[in-house]
Amino acid sequence: MSVTERAPVSPQTNFLGSGPYPEHKGRIVLWSVLIGFALTVIWSAPFVDSVIGDSVANTLLGHDAKATPIGGVLAGTFFAFVSGLAGTFTACNIAAFGAVAPLVGGGTAGRPKFAHTLKPLGWIAAGMLTVSVVYGVIVALVGTRMPQFSTASSPGGLTPRNIQSMIVYGVIGIVFIVLGLASVGLVRNPIAGLTRRFPPAPLVLMGALIGGFLIGRPFPLFRMMFRSAAESHNVFYGAAAFALQSVGNILVMALLFLVLTHGTGGRLQRWMLAKPTRIAVVTGAALLVAGTFTLLYWDLRVLGRTGVIWYPTIKW
Repeated sequence: MSVTERAPVSPQTNFLGSGPYPEHKGRIVLWSVLIGFALTVIWSAPFVDSVIGDSVANTLLGHDAKATPIGGVLAGTFFAFVSGLAGTFTACNIAAFGAVAPLVGGGTAGRPKFAHTLKPLGWIAAGMLTVSVVYGVIVALVGTRMPQFSTASSPGGLTPRNIQSMIVYGVIGIVFIVLGLASVGLVRNPIAGLTRRFPPAPLVLMGALIGGFLIGRPFPLFRMMFRSAAESHNVFYGAAAFALQSVGNILVMALLFLVLTHGTGGRLQRWMLAKPTRIAVVTGAALLVAGTFTLLYWDLRVLGRTGVIWYPTIKW
């Protein structure tokens, strides 16, 4: 190879790996942020939480989930999984779907093998379960003294539960946004060094962020499971319940990823790999939409609901 020749650039860009970036970075960021903002405006928590979430939980449990006390450890662990599945499309979990694009984009050009597609899901689960299990143990040890149980209102109308949700989801939203900006090459990848030493690091981080949803989650069915684990002071119950809650949270996301990967016979991966910058665009946009929604909904819209600021909403 002469000094003027260059090695061919691989068209594949793994999640936050090296690779070509799109030219119109600002346009991608602008449209992604606008879509995330629009979702916060039209989002209906009563519809998603009650009509969808409660209906799913009531059907799977065979009784009114909110009106029936959790009876024991076995019932509580099953309730944890069901409530996690029921909360799939709630505002405190919808950002998990931002991981679908990085998962699909990490495939290869050939027909995908099922065992290979389970590996990225396993890394996400590793990060997620580490956080959820540790938090479940903490909840069982500390009990109901944690801020997520407090409904004491401050002068601004915010409760400690609200403040914890705003902090947790605000941080998660910012991390999603930074990862999205790094995916399109607008900012430097903050975990580039770690990824070089440990390639699955971005997926583990994504899983940890999804597990972190439980730390600030205000979903009513989750609070029932939370109180049951806290009042039991059983660390094994707390760990199992919080782990199953997280598994329920990502089940639909995982199935969607498998359908997009195997249901298309690899055509989706080939489409993403056909243009060198396509993976960066799709991945970055998905993370930016998820991050913008999470940050604006759980910080600015919450402040708007309590009257601290004005925030546009469409009620339905």
